[in-house]
Amino acid sequence: MEIRIALPSKGRISDPAVKLLSKAGIGLKDAVNRRLFSETYDDQISVMFTRASDIPEFVADGAADMGMTGLDLIEEKESHVKILEDLHFGRSKLVLAAPEESEVKTISDVKDNSIVATEFPHLTEKYFKNMNIPVKIVELSGSTEIAPFIGVSDLITDLTSTGTTLKMNHLQMVDTILESSVHLIVNPQSYQNKREKIEEIRTGVKGVLDAEGKKLVMMNVDEEVLDEVKSAMPGMTGPTVSQVLSNSGVVAVHAVVNEHEVFHVVNRLKKIGARDILVVPIERII
Repeated sequence: MEIRIALPSKGRISDPAVKLLSKAGIGLKDAVNRRLFSETYDDQISVMFTRASDIPEFVADGAADMGMTGLDLIEEKESHVKILEDLHFGRSKLVLAAPEESEVKTISDVKDNSIVATEFPHLTEKYFKNMNIPVKIVELSGSTEIAPFIGVSDLITDLTSTGTTLKMNHLQMVDTILESSVHLIVNPQSYQNKREKIEEIRTGVKGVLDAEGKKLVMMNVDEEVLDEVKSAMPGMTGPTVSQVLSNSGVVAVHAVVNEHEVFHVVNRLKKIGARDILVVPIERII
């Protein structure tokens, strides 16, 4: 029973999506020369490369069983898909923006029947309806930033990661419509019929995500200072302790530690008397 996963063929979320699958143990057989349909090292899993904007519909229609794409595209298409996981990369915001010299500084400054240019007409319309502000929406397929300066619109809604592009185009953010990141989605019928294999894929991907930013810290310590070591180790469920058979009175301790805590934890452990300290990368946490 084959599972087909749709991934973005290009753009800033394409490579991270491929790398995530690879880290989860579902690597492409030919990662360099990507084809429309690519094989993986699991004979039951294949990858389909396509435009990120088409992935919600392809998954909803069953052309792919699963997919990775932005929440903004999922919500814009209103596709009938099941969201499995927030993958926490490709973060961006759909924002309402106005020219810097505009009188519009907040949403309350937007006048009725203003013209708004966007690549996200559905989300934009929904936003202004919720705000009870009637506007005219002009759908564009690109270059949204120039619309206010060539007389096409008064405002725009656009996707931004850092806001740099807005500033470069002399635009200021007025409000945030949606915060987005890449999500793992599945066709509801596929989830019902192929649930076991889909959950295996989900477990592999989630294991990679859960391991990000964490290290395994291991050391040897004298049993008499074990309580002090335990208090210094912030492990996920407390440190694991095992006997060192070749040296009585000494135990081996290891725990998962957040990467940003490693420096301080290791120095505390050394002061307590820990030795042979190892800090090891973690590939996955299941």
